Amino acid sequence: MKKMLKTVMLAAAITTVATGCNNKEASSSEGEGGKTVVTMYSTVTNETDQITMKNAVKKFEQENPDIDIKDNYPGNEYEGMLRVKMAANDMPDLFDTHGWAINRYGEYTEDLSDMSWAKDLDPALDQILKDESGKLYAYPLNQAKDGLTYNASLLEEYGIEPPATFDEFMAALETIKKKGKGEVTPLWFAGADKGAFGQYFDQFATPLLVTDEKHNFQKELLDGTFDWSNYTFLPEKLKEMQEKGYLNEDVLTAQNHQMTELMAQNKIGFIVGGGMLGPSVEELNPEVKLGVIPMPAIHEGDEPSWIGGERHTFAVWKDSKVKEEAKKFIEFLSQPEMVKEIAEGTSLPAGLTNTESKNYYSDYYEKYKDIVVEPYFDRVYLPSGMWDPMGASGQELLSGTASPKDVSKRMEEEYKRLLDQKK
Repeated sequence: MKKMLKTVMLAAAITTVATGCNNKEASSSEGEGGKTVVTMYSTVTNETDQITMKNAVKKFEQENPDIDIKDNYPGNEYEGMLRVKMAANDMPDLFDTHGWAINRYGEYTEDLSDMSWAKDLDPALDQILKDESGKLYAYPLNQAKDGLTYNASLLEEYGIEPPATFDEFMAALETIKKKGKGEVTPLWFAGADKGAFGQYFDQFATPLLVTDEKHNFQKELLDGTFDWSNYTFLPEKLKEMQEKGYLNEDVLTAQNHQMTELMAQNKIGFIVGGGMLGPSVEELNPEVKLGVIPMPAIHEGDEPSWIGGERHTFAVWKDSKVKEEAKKFIEFLSQPEMVKEIAEGTSLPAGLTNTESKNYYSDYYEKYKDIVVEPYFDRVYLPSGMWDPMGASGQELLSGTASPKDVSKRMEEEYKRLLDQKK
């Protein structure tokens, strides 16, 4: 009898749990007080940027008290979480495509081309966010123009002109080393995060392999026939920088949170990327002014180039039960005053052309407005999954466990392996 009673109780418990799950799933779009819940996932990690986004959410909810935006900022966990959600076909209602609007997230996104703001999309983002059929994959909160961030106050003090070529860049690092007398790191990396080296390889790969007519390997990179010995220049130069004392001694253990304070203390010359750093440094030390320049040309006769495209975006999940509410939030963000607020709050150019914004680096973006913006190298020319090995190879190189040729060999192996997986 006891055994039978236990069986009945267990069955009842399972039924209760199953019913509870089903009820939760059925009411997942309904929150407290009957509000419609819209889940939102963003890759924003910078505290100032998060405050900007949270303020936007708050303003929207005040105007739309029947909608609850559940905003999430998973940081380094974002990509892993989204991969799991893609596999389960259970995406957030709104999610950041962070550079992969078409190639990775395309089949999960709603077409936004019929929205009123589509006519104001900056043409520079067309090839990143739209396809040949005209489908618009995501709303751009801002756009990236990555290059080299530098301590403008320091370079002026040392009499260094911002470099336009790689040779000039190496010469600038040497001058900073000499004049800094051990107190200033010419080129600083938060190398505890392999992504720091991924950024170096990714941004310099474009001037090395794409923009110069005589050294253009776009076709070979896209059809899988690329000879990776042509890549070895980048690890060779990174190793040379380490051997010449241009990098921070703790390059493999330094962390991102140290960057702002060290820059504010005039202890850093250059950073690869780092375009959002200015306002945080200014807050700590208004005397230190930062600048940003396009990526220096590597080959003689070539021109510098910005590396960019989408920075932070929102796509709408095509199977969302609250698509209209999600689109309503995007429509709110596309108002000129909100476009301006988010662009200025994140210190990046706006993704729409319906307003003028002023941010920390506006003068530099204006100065280099005629420089071509090239898409991120890995997003166009490398199969998905290459970012991790690309960054890890930098750590191996600087730890002495891999040579520059080993780095190129590993890249070739990963490139071919991931290409084969796609077939």
